[in-house]
Amino acid sequence: MLILIDNRSGQPIYEQICAQIKGAILGGELPEHTPLPSIRGLAKDLKVSFITTKRAYEELEREGWIYTVPGKGCFVAAKNLEMVREERLREIEAHLEAAAALAAELGLSSAELEEMLRFSMEGRP
Repeated sequence: MLILIDNRSGQPIYEQICAQIKGAILGGELPEHTPLPSIRGLAKDLKVSFITTKRAYEELEREGWIYTVPGKGCFVAAKNLEMVREERLREIEAHLEAAAALAAELGLSSAELEEMLRFSMEGRP
């Protein structure tokens, strides 16, 4: 698993770590029950604070993406398809909110925005 940190991004580093681990899980790169790098090991590899990686792992565990076995480390949790769907729906809603705000700034109508969405969806299931 390769995690790339963009220090110029406005996104906090722990969120970048979370997003990339979630992406690796959803993409099948990290199957269920796969051990993750240790918190200290990941911090060293990424050249970030231990506290940053600890926060990322705590967030992932709180959201149900990983679980911890005391003395053994952190592992990829079994996929809860409903949880994954809800996560993706929240992402879509956030993107739609941003698109709606931009459309409002430009004075686009709802019909124009809907047309743009339909065009973007062409050829997709």
